[in-house]
Amino acid sequence: MSNRRLDASALRDWAHTAVGDLITHTDEINRLNVFPVADADTGTNMLFTMRAAWEQADALAGSDDVAEVAAALARGALRGARGNSGVILSQILRGFGDVTASAAADRGGVLADIGGPLFGAALRHSVGLVVTSMGETVPGTIVSVLQDAAGAAEAAVADDAGLAEVVAAAADAAAIALDKTTGQLDVLAQAGVVDAGGRGLLVLLDAMSATLTGHVARRAEYVPSPPHDHIAQPDASAAPQFEVMYLLSGCDAAGVETLRGKLDQLGESVAIATTAGAGQYSVHVHADDAGAAVEAALPLGTLSRIQITSLTGGGAWPAGGFARDRAVLAVVDGAGAHELFAGEGAHVLQLDAGAPVSAKDLLHALVNTGAAQIIVLPNGYVAAEELVAGCTAAIGWGIDVVPVPTASMVQGLAALAMHEADRQAVDDGYTMARAAAGARHGSVRVATEEALTWAGTCQPGDGLGISGDEVLIVGRDVAEAGAGLIDLLLAAGGELVTVLTGAGVDASVGEALAQHVHREHLGIELVTYHTDHRGDALLIGVE
Repeated sequence: MSNRRLDASALRDWAHTAVGDLITHTDEINRLNVFPVADADTGTNMLFTMRAAWEQADALAGSDDVAEVAAALARGALRGARGNSGVILSQILRGFGDVTASAAADRGGVLADIGGPLFGAALRHSVGLVVTSMGETVPGTIVSVLQDAAGAAEAAVADDAGLAEVVAAAADAAAIALDKTTGQLDVLAQAGVVDAGGRGLLVLLDAMSATLTGHVARRAEYVPSPPHDHIAQPDASAAPQFEVMYLLSGCDAAGVETLRGKLDQLGESVAIATTAGAGQYSVHVHADDAGAAVEAALPLGTLSRIQITSLTGGGAWPAGGFARDRAVLAVVDGAGAHELFAGEGAHVLQLDAGAPVSAKDLLHALVNTGAAQIIVLPNGYVAAEELVAGCTAAIGWGIDVVPVPTASMVQGLAALAMHEADRQAVDDGYTMARAAAGARHGSVRVATEEALTWAGTCQPGDGLGISGDEVLIVGRDVAEAGAGLIDLLLAAGGELVTVLTGAGVDASVGEALAQHVHREHLGIELVTYHTDHRGDALLIGVE
């Protein structure tokens, strides 16, 4: 029986077979994964990427144009790329898309199939694309395996071999090159493994042979086998915290190089890949500051499909590449406030020298939580337009953001006390919003000049008790004004008074307020925290 042509139908079948074979070998490939980060996800990432490519190609079930199907595979892989290995895989598929598109253009019509010469040319072109996307070549990686596979395919073509023989030669050369990777990269030798990405590439080439010939190659299972027990395993403790990926559009070539330079400074394993004519780049980096890795691209184009994965936490992460399901982000002022909110389990965005929080600042902080769902406590420090802009941008990247209307840090604390990550997000957000709304609040400021207020005339140095936008209490000092404001807030009931003291406020003020509440409001609890916030001397809340 003759071998099958690699036409549009066969190319779609290969993608389907490749997905199935990657599923079979995912665990094996993951166990080999020690470079660039030992996070045991190379097989999973290649599987997700190939599945995205297959879905795009399968949507063209009626197409007989192999170039059109190859282009769909490349587009799908780029948009669905997961991890460093996924980006590389997208460029291998782009190699086939570019070469077949060029061949179709030369022939002035539909390309019926891919022959041996085109297959070899596609592998060779893929090598260049992968190297360009990675910015450098590291011996002992999937690039080494791909280079040898391309060389073997070209040699077979030179010997007038048919397509099936060309593919088989590439696969056999890849297997030989894969065995050599252990001796080419120290981290592989220490762990006693071959390169995980190279193993994945061999799976794809064997799947191509199986599609064309019906013959399934028999390969021994690749298992870790350290040469000596005393050789230390690769140390993952110094690895960056996050893997960051996103799609970038509207960026020119100069912008891409600018971005690459910024990402090289922020982290490692930088890869920027694209599909010809798509005007879209898939960006990948390992970095400690996920927000900065995203922020680096903001001036250069439009971002979408952001994925953030923890590289240090271990275990499986929720769908979408986020490190956790849900987080609370609190905007605060003062080192004491940072410690207080973080101690209650929130991620914290602390004001920088009192400067207003911009949408860009908020977006950076949202990304850095690494969560798929984020409840935001603005605490009066984020203007409405900046809050909406930052949250909208995050939602566009697939992050589910729920802002809770907290106008003060005391309202934020009341909301945070009701947070339960195990509840549905809508229930959790609603419960926190109710708690915030139920916390009556006010502040005390120090008068800087003589003025007429609703509560009478104030002099410089007086304490001003404020609720809403009005001065309701004028006291001789901060403690007297605070006591009067507490009395007003408790007039409608309450069980707990929370006082946050700001920068420069002496501890005696909190003690005086505690004595006042104990004397005038029996059974009411008062708690005081020194948050060191600026502006208001006191923030007071009643629940």
